[in-house]
Amino acid sequence: MNKNSQEFVDVLLKKLVKLNYIKPGDVPNIDLYMDQVTTFMDEHLSDIKRHEDDKILTKTMINNYTKNNLLPPPVKKKYSKEHIYVLTFIYYLKNILSISDIQKLLNPLTDKFFNTDGVPALDTIYKEIYDMEKLQLEALPQDVLGKTELSKQAFCDVENEEDKDFLQLFMLVCLLSFDVYMKKNIIESLIDDYTAKKASSDKPKTKEEIKEEKREAKEEAKEAKRAAKQKK
Repeated sequence: MNKNSQEFVDVLLKKLVKLNYIKPGDVPNIDLYMDQVTTFMDEHLSDIKRHEDDKILTKTMINNYTKNNLLPPPVKKKYSKEHIYVLTFIYYLKNILSISDIQKLLNPLTDKFFNTDGVPALDTIYKEIYDMEKLQLEALPQDVLGKTELSKQAFCDVENEEDKDFLQLFMLVCLLSFDVYMKKNIIESLIDDYTAKKASSDKPKTKEEIKEEKREAKEEAKEAKRAAKQKK
């Protein structure tokens, strides 16, 4: 990897650390119409765009999220700060997860903590996640720089400088991609495990299971009576 490529990585890392995010305190406490929501999201996440004409969020996206049961419907065409939190989660998750997996994650979240008396409140959940992610972001440059150094040690025997530079760049991309791939697999496994356990707990009990539970309850009651008599 030549000097120009190294400098580009350094500049990119500095840019990533300074990217705009939707801070907990930035989310308005008043309800917003859809146009206001898309404007808010675009203003706060514009730095993340890869291309200038990329759309952070559109009306169609919001409607589709609601249709796919990712986002609770608005109240009288207005969206609350809880909607903004959920839309932010969707924005980040959709880059690595399927709609189905996002649904499995967000449904329990919105069922228990969206405009409910659930504890903790959704804004508390968002703030805690935001704070943790900021800490992760601080460690990102060191990780990327470490992989950059590894890639510079590869293909050193290639004599053509242009070819060597490309191959080392390709190595860096592969190292970063492998990291994302492995973490994506871990995330999917966590979701699958949670979903399987949830389905098992929600599954109606069979007659045999109910009968066995009653038998065990009777045995426990008898044991309790025997213990009480012994104390007397």
